[in-house]
Amino acid sequence: MVKDKTNWHAVDALSDADIASAVANDPDAAPLEAEGLRPIGNKQSISIRLSPDVLNYFRSSGKGWQTRLESVLREYMERMSGDQHKHS
Repeated sequence: MVKDKTNWHAVDALSDADIASAVANDPDAAPLEAEGLRPIGNKQSISIRLSPDVLNYFRSSGKGWQTRLESVLREYMERMSGDQHKHS
């Protein structure tokens, strides 16, 4: 398991404007819509607990919010597993 080296106090201190600026200046932070998201078949229905702010953020993005949420989770999974679970 990878040890978390995140400075959560610094993260908590960031404003929305700070985060938006960091994303805008990050060349690797392409908008999700530009990556051609599409639902992948064979999904399972689950129950999951999310923080209200995370849920509200994705729901407020409109139709397709669950696909976008899955895409974020998939990208994390692929990065953490060395792309061994990459879905083609």
